[in-house]
Amino acid sequence: MEVRTVFRFLQPYRRSMTAAIILMLVELVVELWHPLLLARMIDEGIVPHDFGQVLKWGGLMIGLALLGFISGIINTFYAADASQGFAHDIRQAMFTRLQTVSYAAFGRFPASTLITRLTSDVTQTQLAVFLGLRVFLRSPLVMIGALVLAVSVNAKLALLLLVVTPLLIVLLGLAMKRGFLLFRAVQERLDRMNGTLLENLKGIRLIRAFVRGEHEKGRFAEANSDLAAKTTAALRLSETMIPCVLLVMNLSVLVLLWVGSAEIGRGTVNVGEVVAVVNYATRITGAFGIISMMITSLSRARAAVTRMEEVLRTEERPEAVPDNGADQGPREGREPGSADAREPVTAGAVEFDGVTFRYPGTAAPVLESLTFRVGAGQLAVILGATGSGKTSLLQLVPRLYEAEGGAIRIDGEDVHRYDPESLRRAIGYVPQEALLFGGSVRENLVWGREDASLEEMEEAARRAQIHQTIADMPEGYDTVIGQKGSTLSGGQKQRLSIARALLRRPKLLLLDDCTSALDARTEARLLCELRAMSCTILLVTQKITAAQQADTILLLEDGKLLAQGSHEELLENSDLYRSIVQSQAREERVGHA
Repeated sequence: MEVRTVFRFLQPYRRSMTAAIILMLVELVVELWHPLLLARMIDEGIVPHDFGQVLKWGGLMIGLALLGFISGIINTFYAADASQGFAHDIRQAMFTRLQTVSYAAFGRFPASTLITRLTSDVTQTQLAVFLGLRVFLRSPLVMIGALVLAVSVNAKLALLLLVVTPLLIVLLGLAMKRGFLLFRAVQERLDRMNGTLLENLKGIRLIRAFVRGEHEKGRFAEANSDLAAKTTAALRLSETMIPCVLLVMNLSVLVLLWVGSAEIGRGTVNVGEVVAVVNYATRITGAFGIISMMITSLSRARAAVTRMEEVLRTEERPEAVPDNGADQGPREGREPGSADAREPVTAGAVEFDGVTFRYPGTAAPVLESLTFRVGAGQLAVILGATGSGKTSLLQLVPRLYEAEGGAIRIDGEDVHRYDPESLRRAIGYVPQEALLFGGSVRENLVWGREDASLEEMEEAARRAQIHQTIADMPEGYDTVIGQKGSTLSGGQKQRLSIARALLRRPKLLLLDDCTSALDARTEARLLCELRAMSCTILLVTQKITAAQQADTILLLEDGKLLAQGSHEELLENSDLYRSIVQSQAREERVGHA
């Protein structure tokens, strides 16, 4: 499978590969012909003191050497073109796959391992492809060609090479198999170290606030030492193999010289024949040195390709929805614009009908038999304790995850009847964590809609209560806000994220506890602006002040809908809701005291 994957991504570079291989073969022919020409020069020129023959064969050798040199230089350019193109394409394919897989499938890969697979693993494979076209393919051919020509020169002298070479090849094959396992462990340790590093970079403020620097140094040192130990163990294999192989081959050369000198003394062989066979033995020795290096490179590459395949083979579609009797329609694999895909969302009414959901790999359901309806243009506030399933509920609407049972309908149609991209373009989604990207305010806002004008951005920002803050920035909407919005406060990040979602002009707005950093007055103005918009709003919050303005309130507990109704209805009918209202009222009185 690994080889098939590599060749699939090398297909567009067939010309460069073919040119590299042809030029490599030219180098090979030159290298294999040199010992034969040297033998002729010795036997026909040097031994009989014929200077003309020395010039003849010597000139031919120089000419072939120049041809080999030029071929090698050009081969390098073609090999680099193929390997760089291969790396570009497979890295792009992996990134594209990660953009299309279901959220559940994406969650199976920690961020640290994805970074390693798209960088280190791709680089290791690229290097193996380059060296393969440059020297790795040539080395086995040099070995085979040298054995064949050595036998043709003098079979008796070459007998030792015929015995030793296959044994060493088997030994190197076993070492390569062992090396694959070792280098896969190395890449896994690299994942772990990258994960520790990523956690520290993201949590540096918390680490310093809690004075946990020494503890984190210890964690990183442990991961770093583990990586170093595994890498040393893997490299020790090749470091041990190379000297052993070279020792055996050099001993073979010494035996050839001893046997050859004896045969010359008896007059059974020519000096040139002995020199040619020894030259071929030297070339086989050099090839073994390169093949030993191949163990390290190819073992790393094989482990890397296996890990990259895991990403490339990740299922693009969300997990299949079970047949529960609902008319679920087409799945996400449907082509956009297909004949039976429904037109984009027009009103935004949301209905959950017996929806059950559990995260992949978990036993207990997060949501269980959830049934409710929110009419078009209504504001629904979702309340509940931590872990009650509020965030999971929102993520099911745009199909970031798939429900295990039941049906989710928008405007009366099952969500699977909508083209996935059309469905998501009709939804404005603001997650709990206000995620911003490096760049300017404008660049972050146009994530909501790429063709938005400055006037539309300003309107969305005004509704989100962030326009004046942006206007007061040094460059206004062109102000660079730093990576992850590092120059903004928590409330500013939340409001900018809301403005980004409003810029989409959504029919359905999903707000996941994204007003927690806002003061009561700002939140009230924001909700007033949102109510004036013609869209359905699902707002996850813990604030009763927001719930009082809602058309309907969904009260969740342990993944089940405990109660639904207006503020007044729940005050009358729900003990839990009354206790939440009373608790927040007490906290507010204490805060004012």
